[in-house]
Amino acid sequence: MPAPSQQSASERPGRIMSGEMAEQPAVLRRILEQGAPRIHETAAAIAARAPRFVLLTARGTSDNAALYAKYLLEIQLGLPCGLTSMSTTTAYGAKPELRDVLVITVSQSGGSPDLVASTRAARDAGAVTLAVTNNPDSPLAAVSEFHIDVLAGPEKALPATKTYTASLLALYLFVEGLRGGDTSAAKALPDLAAQVLDRQDEVRQLAARYRFAERMVITSRGYGYPTAKEAALKLMETSYIPALSYSGADLLHGPLAMVDNISPVIAVVTDGKGGTALQPVLDRLRGRGADLVVIGPAAQVAKASAGFVLPTDGLPEELQPIVEILPLQLLAYEVTIARGQDPDAPRALAKVTETR
Repeated sequence: MPAPSQQSASERPGRIMSGEMAEQPAVLRRILEQGAPRIHETAAAIAARAPRFVLLTARGTSDNAALYAKYLLEIQLGLPCGLTSMSTTTAYGAKPELRDVLVITVSQSGGSPDLVASTRAARDAGAVTLAVTNNPDSPLAAVSEFHIDVLAGPEKALPATKTYTASLLALYLFVEGLRGGDTSAAKALPDLAAQVLDRQDEVRQLAARYRFAERMVITSRGYGYPTAKEAALKLMETSYIPALSYSGADLLHGPLAMVDNISPVIAVVTDGKGGTALQPVLDRLRGRGADLVVIGPAAQVAKASAGFVLPTDGLPEELQPIVEILPLQLLAYEVTIARGQDPDAPRALAKVTETR
């Protein structure tokens, strides 16, 4: 294999993932400028149906986006939410009563048979069904009553990056549309995303800590918890490092015992109530001598072994996950490259995973 300096740009490992991460500011701007009006129309139509409960259906990276939507819906609207167990209908043939229930299915491709089947079953059971995908021509969009296109453009790298942040923003705009909220704060996101992605050299230095890591723990609370789960997934699918994600509260209920001064812990600290709730966990981790890395505000990074300061001053807490995940995507990429692997082509994975 030729040395990196001898390889053309089209041959270098990770070039597709790198290019798609770099597209994210443009994708966010496209959603705000082109997608927002249609998302608000969809939200208004669904709000008129007055759903009493929300079920969220997804797999993989999209499941983490759905978890983010769960926090939004429960905090901003007070709507009770649950995460669907698809096998209850696809494997067991259960027939739930879903009148006045909103079922949101999040999928990058909209092609997995279990997502399509469970959404069709939900619609047959009386649910209001909404598909959030990157493919308006997908089978999932076809069986759903409503559809939101996240407008990310074709995503070719196996690790999803731009479709994740696009899904988060689309879901934020949808939830704010349900309640007639002000979305003007989201206008800052494209520029903030560009600022973070321009700091890849900082992340590369951080990645040197993890080149030989045998295990990682990633934790957060509140709106940051989906970020922790998505970061763990990215690290596992690209670098193959076992990365365990926990809510900070759950970490204290047992798993804290495995934390030592060898295995690194990454804490995603939102600037807001979630970050405040995480403080006792950070204190316990420091007390155990953990190699603690913080992704968050400067004051929190200063108390850690290392970290990445996020430019989130003045950004509402509910929007911070769209910025928080970016250095962690870069981290997964840089750790994988440092370990001599190709993040574009993780072993044993396919771009569209067809579960049933």
